[in-house]
Amino acid sequence: MSDDPQELIDQAPMSAFQVRVVAIMIGLNALDGFDVLSISFASPGIAKAWGIDRAALGLVLSMELIGMAAGSLLLGRAADRIGRRSTILACLSVMAVGMLGASFASGVVILSAWRLLTGLGIGGMLAATNAAVSEVSSAARRKLCVVLMAAGYPVGTIVGGSISAVLLRTFDWPAIFHFGALATLCFVPIVFFGAPESITFLLHKRPPDALKRINDTLRKMRHPPISTLPPEALEHRSESVFALFAPERLRVTALLTIAYLAHIMTFYFILKWIPKIVVDMGFVPAAAAGVLVWASVGGLLGSVLLGLLTGRIGLLKLTIGAMLCSIVLVVAFGQGQHSLHNLSMIAAAAGFFTNAGVVGLYALTALAFPTSLRGTATGFIIGIGRGGSAMAPALAGLLFAGGLGVAQVAALMALGSLVGAIALIGLRGRVQA
Repeated sequence: MSDDPQELIDQAPMSAFQVRVVAIMIGLNALDGFDVLSISFASPGIAKAWGIDRAALGLVLSMELIGMAAGSLLLGRAADRIGRRSTILACLSVMAVGMLGASFASGVVILSAWRLLTGLGIGGMLAATNAAVSEVSSAARRKLCVVLMAAGYPVGTIVGGSISAVLLRTFDWPAIFHFGALATLCFVPIVFFGAPESITFLLHKRPPDALKRINDTLRKMRHPPISTLPPEALEHRSESVFALFAPERLRVTALLTIAYLAHIMTFYFILKWIPKIVVDMGFVPAAAAGVLVWASVGGLLGSVLLGLLTGRIGLLKLTIGAMLCSIVLVVAFGQGQHSLHNLSMIAAAAGFFTNAGVVGLYALTALAFPTSLRGTATGFIIGIGRGGSAMAPALAGLLFAGGLGVAQVAALMALGSLVGAIALIGLRGRVQA
């Protein structure tokens, strides 16, 4: 057996402790899913209580997306400086404060500020949870564990949406944020006691108590302790972000960035505006939350199926196909339905294909760049996409305020997936996927 802790983790079967840590990270990603969409669940009640128009509501719906973009760029670096666990705990605190503050907001400006703060915490935590899952998993199970963590997002919207539907039958919209703040706070002791700092991070930073902390974690993993830290490995320096724009990479970088930015706008239009659109069709707010749950169920199934099909069909073809189907389903959703059942099924199908497209883009980005640039490329493309996606709810709100109906707005917002598909077609022959 190797004396290198990292080799022990990579080569040995995963212990029950490691599985529990991965499960905690899945739960955190589910919490992200609910926290991001809590404003969508609450939006019909907010619009009714405050008498605000769709343009103002669209601005509120965009705020945490802006915060996520800032958080992923600013707080994401903290995971490499102070540790994965410390970053997660700090971000959970920020998210809880933001959710609680939103429940007491009395106007659009104050609510927007609290949603911005919540998004800041969410964005910072995403980088830490990704790293934590990768570093606690064995080499054989690493890819599976990361995929399962990604699936936590729609699980959070499904569970959170179901609870929101129950809450809205009895309480008003602030109850959704009360629940979100409570759920976020519950994860603080879970992470504190159940998810120790990553061994990989401790080997890299080597604080004074690194050996003791590493051995404590190794014992929980049922590995023997080590007597001394292994020699410090030479770090491979990542290339500068400017290497993404070198002549041989410029086209791939530009096309993937355009594809992600365009498609994610369609994706967030569906997720952010479903509750308000459903209520405007004549259904009650509790039913609107239920429709959003079905969209999330479709998203979960879409991400899983795309992953299963990649062994038989090229990833690039699958992702382009998912985006083209997204166009059809988003347009169909905008046509409205006479029954809540039909509306839910259309929403589920739209969620299926839009989410599959997003998952495919993550995988394509990882395949398109060498190891030395993979993290930089992912951070740049996803960061631009998150920031740009904030325009989706606001743009839809302005289109509604301009007098366009649901069918027209849905058709226009579906064009994001079309632009994304066209951009990916330009990658043929340049990405082996």
